Amino acid sequence: MEQNNTPGSLLKNALSASFGLFVFAFGVHLTIRANIGAGPWDVFQLGLSSSLHILYGNASVTVSLLILLIDICLREKIGIGMILDAILVGKSVDLFDALNLIPMQQSLLTGIPMMLIGIVIEGYSQYFYMRSALGCGPRDTLLVGLKRKLPKIPLGLVSIALLVTVTGVGYLLGGPVGIGTLIYMFTAGPILQFALKTVRCDVTAIDHQSIPDTCRVLLAHRKKK
Repeated sequence: MEQNNTPGSLLKNALSASFGLFVFAFGVHLTIRANIGAGPWDVFQLGLSSSLHILYGNASVTVSLLILLIDICLREKIGIGMILDAILVGKSVDLFDALNLIPMQQSLLTGIPMMLIGIVIEGYSQYFYMRSALGCGPRDTLLVGLKRKLPKIPLGLVSIALLVTVTGVGYLLGGPVGIGTLIYMFTAGPILQFALKTVRCDVTAIDHQSIPDTCRVLLAHRKKK
């Protein structure tokens, strides 16, 4: 992976991240169109969309930006990739919805395979986003931030508590909960781990660049001119 130490490498990695997020959004679209219950965060965002009578993407962007503010309050590192994540994924899902190329499934026989295909696409697309080293997603950063504040509680329990909470709130708002929600909860993590292993991506070795560091790179380049 090329380091983000020049404007050129920053642009290259920002484009790579944007591509990954766009493909990730298609995976999200498939998990929703599977019509057997959405993933935890999508249950929440679809519930919010239904309650406020707004597009899914607008609900997703709103939730993402609110989480981003929480991440800042938790003093976690914020990168431009997080901003791209907050905006691109939700609105890309809206685009796929508008194109209406994938019909809503009407049975478990077709819904379960579509859910799994969507999760696999999400897993592999995250490689392009993570390798850009421009910041983790707002939700992942929130999980890390909560873990730092709760050092005595295992990360797995923090993750479960967070997912159960957003799923519960989403359900109360009218979000779709079903067998697909359970499938997502139990397979998304292992599938992501498998996907990153097959492309030989060690996420623990990636040093994500914060927005202030990105600004310093751009300013340093400008001074050299």
